[in-house]
Amino acid sequence: MDFNVKKLASDAGVFFTRAVQFTEEKLGQAEKTELDAHLENLLARADCTKNWTEKIFRQTEVLLQPNPSARIEEFFYEKLDKKLPCRTTNGELLGQHMLDAARDFGPGTPYGSTLVTVGEYQKRLGGAEREFLQTSAVNFLTPLRNFLEGDWRTISKERRLLENRRLDLDICKARLKKAKQAEAKAAVSLPAAPDFQETRPRNYVLSASASALWSEEVDKAEQELRVAQTEFDRQAEVTRLLLEGISSTHVNHLRCLHEFVEAQATFYAQCHQAMQELQTELRRFPNAFSANPSSCPSPVTPELRAPTPGALQEEQRPATGARKARVLYDYDGHDAYELSLLADELITVYTVPGMDPDWLMGERGNQKGKVPVTYLELLS
Repeated sequence: MDFNVKKLASDAGVFFTRAVQFTEEKLGQAEKTELDAHLENLLARADCTKNWTEKIFRQTEVLLQPNPSARIEEFFYEKLDKKLPCRTTNGELLGQHMLDAARDFGPGTPYGSTLVTVGEYQKRLGGAEREFLQTSAVNFLTPLRNFLEGDWRTISKERRLLENRRLDLDICKARLKKAKQAEAKAAVSLPAAPDFQETRPRNYVLSASASALWSEEVDKAEQELRVAQTEFDRQAEVTRLLLEGISSTHVNHLRCLHEFVEAQATFYAQCHQAMQELQTELRRFPNAFSANPSSCPSPVTPELRAPTPGALQEEQRPATGARKARVLYDYDGHDAYELSLLADELITVYTVPGMDPDWLMGERGNQKGKVPVTYLELLS
């Protein structure tokens, strides 16, 4: 491979002189050209925009996809320009598990039929979530990413060029200052000229030659300074125009923020509506839990209501409206008024006036006691 040795040496020299100038500025040993106040304000505003946009983007990613492994997978698919496979949401996966469980338990049983209904609504919620994630990624995350990976990279590149032009300008200023100081020193040390050329001493000739050389050096430094100043002013204008475009970025991100909130509102409205419909559906099921949590007995420790003396008398009455029921789960009675149950056994149940509607009176041979409704499948 061919290399341009002169160009490499020149670039290395420029880099070294800029590094020396930058270090001397940091140590306070060299003067630094300050940018105008308007440009400084634009730079500060751009830095603020970049930092907060980056934080909002990262946290929105976490909100939409809490799984770090999934985010890494999406990142690699994006960098490889490949389409990410459609990922099942957690709600859809839960709904499918419920439907599969219902097939095993029996869709005709109270538990199985309820699983079918709840599973279908869970899948519906999962589909709404997937649509929300896709909409938010396109309308909110993508514009933020485009700014960070596109516009901001361009701004950063031009800012680096501006900083290099400023360093070059300050190097030229320092070089001109040194040349003028050397020229003035040579002029002061120049001895008085004799009357005759042929009698001029040699030290006068050398001093005059040195003064002329420094004068040329001053002219050269002034020319380089004018060129450096022109390049610096041009780059400052380019950077200023890019930084003023941050206002347009804010307007664009404001519109995207509105769309993100609208997508959230739509998603949560769909969830609310689905859950209301689900609760309505569950109330239609026999032996379904009441919507009021205070009236819902626990599957393990059902809410107990102490029988009144009148109810105890009613329990001794002959069974009227009695029907058979199959026990769904094992149940251990908590006191003498409750009947212990074994799964899959058949018992006779009937209602007693004044008893809690979540309980029935059950009979197995000579044994009698209260049994929770949620543990039974009533048979016709």
